[in-house]
Amino acid sequence: MKNYNIRNLEDLLARKNELKVQYTLKQDDLKRDTKAYFKQFTLGALIKKYATPSNFFKADEKLNISSTAMSLILPMLMNKTIFRSSGFVTKALVGLASGKLGKSLDAEHLSAIFNSVKGWFSKKKEKNEKKFVDYGIPPDSETY
Repeated sequence: MKNYNIRNLEDLLARKNELKVQYTLKQDDLKRDTKAYFKQFTLGALIKKYATPSNFFKADEKLNISSTAMSLILPMLMNKTIFRSSGFVTKALVGLASGKLGKSLDAEHLSAIFNSVKGWFSKKKEKNEKKFVDYGIPPDSETY
């Protein structure tokens, strides 16, 4: 620890103010570092870190996680939405059929389904651009 030459009241007050500033700066640094530390364990950060498509496909090849999850989730989803007011026998048959269907779905099938659904919504933009190209007007032209 440093020895400080405090000879009068002004030196003491200056040293006191200096220590208050250092204390405040260290307190702010500690709060900021603590927030940054805890942000890495939020749900969003964990999903970004571990639920990437490449990690999911690697794990899915070994454990077949997606088909297991779909065989559990799909029957519940079907019975709670579409077949809500149906009887016990119908719900049991839907549960068995959708469970079998869910087991056949793996990560590649799910990503293909997602891409095709996404493609339905992006087709509208492509049709508009194609319409201008058919008339001989480039889509990035300033004439329209």
